[in-house]
Amino acid sequence: MIGLQSPTLFGLMFALALGGCTKAQAADGEYREAENALAYQRNTGGWPKNYDRKAVLTKQQLPAVLGARAKLDSTIDNGATYQEIRILADAYRKSGDTRYRDAAVRGIEFLLAAQYDNGGWPQYYPRATGYHQHITYNDDAMIGVMELFRNIVEKDSGFEFVPEKIRSRCDTALEKGLECILKTQVVLDGQRTVWCAQHDRETFKPAKARSYELASLSGAESVRIVQYLMGIEKPDPAVIEAIEGAVAWFDRVQLRGIRQVTVNAPGTAKGTDKQIVADSDAPPLWARFYDLKTQKPFFCSRDGVPRASIAEISYERRNGYSWLGEYARELLDEQYPAWKQ
Repeated sequence: MIGLQSPTLFGLMFALALGGCTKAQAADGEYREAENALAYQRNTGGWPKNYDRKAVLTKQQLPAVLGARAKLDSTIDNGATYQEIRILADAYRKSGDTRYRDAAVRGIEFLLAAQYDNGGWPQYYPRATGYHQHITYNDDAMIGVMELFRNIVEKDSGFEFVPEKIRSRCDTALEKGLECILKTQVVLDGQRTVWCAQHDRETFKPAKARSYELASLSGAESVRIVQYLMGIEKPDPAVIEAIEGAVAWFDRVQLRGIRQVTVNAPGTAKGTDKQIVADSDAPPLWARFYDLKTQKPFFCSRDGVPRASIAEISYERRNGYSWLGEYARELLDEQYPAWKQ
């Protein structure tokens, strides 16, 4: 058990039934997400992913939800845990209900406990297997935690309630996290490039996740990492070098003269299909994955074989994953120039 004392099942059911919000507030759903966060919080202090934060839990459903609190499925994947902490902090700021405050603090303590000594965060904690053990930038997991901790340290977004000892620990965690970011930036031919979606927790090397998510240079997740680095006040030369190297890489590998379109495809599972067409007026695109040697885009089916074009992979993966996007457009056109000023 991590952090503050976990409430008993009976106590939680009683508290949720009689909670701090009024009947009117509960009826219009003002604190529904916060109440659901209380219900779904695990004994570890963290949260599972992909539950419906806005669901209306019935009295019949609540015991089953609360009965799952002992599960070891807490994660930072898909925005889980750090988003719940933000929801609870906002609810506490508006209502003054200490249940929200205490649950948020337990969540923060969970995130502090989950951090590796090397500064990275795994996707799951405390039970992580396979690629879930990797330092995880995928879907902005680690950066989401660090942005939360930055708000806590700076007492932004209603986080004044966080005890000073915990705030100090968050500050230390940010320092360690920054060291991890700098160590995991991939250097090729003497040049700093970007990051993989996940890195080995021991070697810091780019690592594979699911069968179609090969070790690579990430044209998507790396954007949020650079944005986080640009938010550092008075960056030291190492941070500046990391930003400059990544931005230069994004500029080099942008894909021009093509557009991704969705066309009708009768008889297919979705009735549509993704295609790449030539278009000289199209905005620049970036691939989700770039080869670690050639630095060229690749696409992959569940067979784990990288291919040069999206047309060469299976229909299911082509239409069930984000392979191309304007990921770095705002970074290059607006954010980086403003940071340089």
